[in-house]
Amino acid sequence: MSKTAKMIIDKDFQISKVDERIYGSFIEHLGRAVYDGLYQPGNPLSDDDGFRKDVIDLVKELDVPIIRYPGGNFVSNFFWEDSVGPVEERPARLELAWRSLEENKIGLNEFAKWTDKVNSNMMMAVNLGTRGIADACNLLEYCNHPGGTKYSDLRIKHGVKDPHNIKVWCLGNEMDGPWQLGHKTMEEYGRLAEETAKAMKLIDPSIELVSCGSSALDMPTFPKWESTTLESTYDYVDYVSMHQYYGNRDNDTADFLACSDDMDEFIRTVVATCDYVKAKKRGKKDINISFDEWNVWFHSNAADDDITQNHPWQVAPPMLEDIYTFEDALAVGLMLITLLKHADRVKIACLAQLVNVIAPIMTDQGGGAAWKQTIFYPFLHASKYGRGVALMPLVQTTKHDTAKHENVTDVESVAVYNEEKEELTIFAVNRTLEDDIELTTDLRGMEGFHLVEHIVMEESDLKLVNSSYEEKVVPKTVNRSKMDGGIMTTLLGKASWNVIRLSKW
Repeated sequence: MSKTAKMIIDKDFQISKVDERIYGSFIEHLGRAVYDGLYQPGNPLSDDDGFRKDVIDLVKELDVPIIRYPGGNFVSNFFWEDSVGPVEERPARLELAWRSLEENKIGLNEFAKWTDKVNSNMMMAVNLGTRGIADACNLLEYCNHPGGTKYSDLRIKHGVKDPHNIKVWCLGNEMDGPWQLGHKTMEEYGRLAEETAKAMKLIDPSIELVSCGSSALDMPTFPKWESTTLESTYDYVDYVSMHQYYGNRDNDTADFLACSDDMDEFIRTVVATCDYVKAKKRGKKDINISFDEWNVWFHSNAADDDITQNHPWQVAPPMLEDIYTFEDALAVGLMLITLLKHADRVKIACLAQLVNVIAPIMTDQGGGAAWKQTIFYPFLHASKYGRGVALMPLVQTTKHDTAKHENVTDVESVAVYNEEKEELTIFAVNRTLEDDIELTTDLRGMEGFHLVEHIVMEESDLKLVNSSYEEKVVPKTVNRSKMDGGIMTTLLGKASWNVIRLSKW
């Protein structure tokens, strides 16, 4: 028996233009993300620079406009000078965040070359854990100043004539977390970030800066951390960061698929806190959000603990290699919908991470081919079809309760209108596990649009995974939507990700 839901979509119900950087990602010097992931010299699949061509092709398919680098926890003990210059002269270092050995064979300039290959831009993080203002300024000078100074000339000496012109800079990483090297109190971080931001803006006023927010919704200092630190950094920064990971540790799928409600609450609280600081400071600018770490992460936790505790100081050990299920793909789709619903304030977001480490793209150990995880596809659909103006649909849907959540909507949806291409895309998830839902969508405010295709991801076994040998979870095109006089009727299968595309052409 099917349930029913109704929705109205109108091009005047605008949330905001979607900043394409909402489809960003993240590469950290962690596990096999860099070495054995994007970089593997000697592999027939690699180019002359040692970069995996198959990985490059998959990243380009995702069309990722910005990539955060080099961490993550890694950055809080990162000595950037070790990562530049002749490779044979670079020192190996103990990497303390993940208890690995960093050989610095890939560094700042090599990663910049790789981002060019994948048609992306770097989002750089500075070390405010074990280092500080002077080192952040030196790094910025190295990266962005054209020449004629100590560090810009050093870059030129290293064979990089033109500046990298990196525009977005993170002022540290998760500095509220006791696990972080150089962990700070909110007062300590606020003052350090303020003075670092002030100095960096003197060097390059065109850059945008991200102040560290809370590392998760359940941090004991949230949201006081944001209100306290932004009182120091408000005049100099453009964004506050958000990080959040979800996992189905209790094997309760219904409750797991309600995680996007928590994400929504997290965003709303951070926005309210930013606006409170703006009002208190008598400010004129909004502090927007850089949700620069988000994903599902829990499958690999036990294996990761074993490596860090019992087998430390390896080079590129297989860490954080979650193999994602179909239900994880549904959760990622729900989080993408949530980010788009807040496109007025979430301007940057980074799926963490991109290759091998809690990633949509995997490479088999030993030089095997790259392959697509289940979560690759909802991210691909959003990045490909979710560019334009986010529209807020008015949805009437039945609801359900789960173990830890109440009034969970059966249907979650958002729409994106691309006026230039005259295209409309509806993203929708039926997050009930037992019932199909007949969705009636009033599109009379989008006169002249006709149905192009209805893409679905659905599986009877929610625990299905992909591998390099077989892609069991893939999207398919179905005939479950029909238009009649501006009214579209759609069948949303139980536990399904849906992409409904319409066009005037």
